[in-house]
Amino acid sequence: SFKPKDGSGNEDGGENFHGQKRKNDTHVSTTDPDSRLYRKAQGREAKLCDMGHALLENRNGLAVGGRVAQANGTAERRASEALLKQKTKETGKAATVGEDKAYDTKDHVAALRKLGVTPHVAQNNAKTKTGHHRQSAIDARTTRHDGYGMSQTRRKMIECIFGSGKQHGTMRKTKHRGLACIAGDFLLNLIASNLIRIPILVAA
Repeated sequence: SFKPKDGSGNEDGGENFHGQKRKNDTHVSTTDPDSRLYRKAQGREAKLCDMGHALLENRNGLAVGGRVAQANGTAERRASEALLKQKTKETGKAATVGEDKAYDTKDHVAALRKLGVTPHVAQNNAKTKTGHHRQSAIDARTTRHDGYGMSQTRRKMIECIFGSGKQHGTMRKTKHRGLACIAGDFLLNLIASNLIRIPILVAA
């Protein structure tokens, strides 16, 4: 449920938003102020949510990092940069990362390269609403290598973690409120995924 940020509305708490546009800058959730309205794709309804982000080791399919952030148009890229910064600091080694088209922006690619991470992002050369084609932030100097194709293939393994977390875990609909509590719940889902995956790797 929502209420206007300016404090207007019915005294009994009941609201009628018929004919009104609800936006994050004008309305806030009454049950979880940390959540934000977010539309996952064009034509989909906006829902109150937070965004969970995971970092996957593509050589074994294990989750090696995770965090929860407020849902917005840049949250995925900022979370990726934060997770990779932490990981490269721990290992002290250069790395590559496979990501989808949503990560193909100049600022994100530049941020990863600054961290010593090679951005194997899926190229986004789609046609815009104005009829122009987007220009990918990477070119053949990155895509020509075999490692790029491998990263793009292996990155899809992360969908198994989220799929399992939604079907068997609590990712689809959390029972918690607030970023800190939701983050703890999200990380438990990642741990559970690893505990299922590790015996498979050991037996292989």
